[in-house]
Amino acid sequence: MSAAILGETVLAAHVVVIAFNFFGLVAIPLGAALGWAWVRISWWRLLHLASLAVVALQAVLGRACFLTIWQDALTGAGRSEPPLIMRWVNSVIYWPLPIWAFTVAYLLIFAYTAALWRWVPPRRRGPAN
Repeated sequence: MSAAILGETVLAAHVVVIAFNFFGLVAIPLGAALGWAWVRISWWRLLHLASLAVVALQAVLGRACFLTIWQDALTGAGRSEPPLIMRWVNSVIYWPLPIWAFTVAYLLIFAYTAALWRWVPPRRRGPAN
C-alpha cells in the first residue's frame, strides 16, 4: 500500500474521530432530554470523554494531533498538491487559526464533556452495558 493511500486512510480515520466527538457533544444532552437510554452507556461515554481528553491534552502541550502528524508524514504535506477530496476535507477540519485559539476551544469542549458526565451520568450497570 502506498504512503499516499495510507495518508488518505489516516485522514478518513481522523474524520471519523472528529465526527464521533462532535456527535457525542450533541447526542448526549439531546438523548438525555428525549429519554434515549443508549446515551448513558458507560463504555461509550468513557470512550467519548477519553477521546476529547487526548485532544485537550495535545492542545495544552502545544502539539498537533498525532493523526495530523501521521497524515503529513505519509502524504509529504507541503511537497505536492494533494488530491481534490483531500484538499476539501483538509479545509473543513484544519482551520487557519492561532494555536492558542485551538487550545482554548479544546479545553472548553473538554470541560463541557466532563460536565455532561455529571449532568447526564452514565449507567453504572445494566443489560445494555
